[in-house]
Amino acid sequence: MVEVKFHEQVQDELLKFAVIISKTEGKWVFCKHRERETYEVPGGRREVGETILETAKRELQEETGAISFDIKPVCVYSVKGKTRINEHVDDESFGMLYVAEIFSFEKELHSEIESILITDKLVDDWTYPLIQPKLLNEAKRRGFL
Repeated sequence: MVEVKFHEQVQDELLKFAVIISKTEGKWVFCKHRERETYEVPGGRREVGETILETAKRELQEETGAISFDIKPVCVYSVKGKTRINEHVDDESFGMLYVAEIFSFEKELHSEIESILITDKLVDDWTYPLIQPKLLNEAKRRGFL
């Protein structure tokens, strides 16, 4: 069982991930990792020395090829339970949820992402079906989408 919770803030050092719900010209932007057949929202791990906003901008650029965009924080989220990141059922990891409007993209991707999907509809085949749809719903609930 995986539990997703939303928080207004936590101590900065707890924020290990950034996830960025992205749109361009009113359409959703999803990523397809080279090693998976599913789609996900851009995002990833915070690197040493980065602010969580720097993480979000870097991951958005790496995973979508975005070169011009507006990005806004939505809220802190946490995932509790055994996942690819959490080793034990009692482990809880924290991240920052963002929304972004992408205005322009590079012509090629230079990361582990094989392709991006720009679509009017949400995907059915999520890489993280117990987590990312809940993040999307929370951003909608808070009026960001």
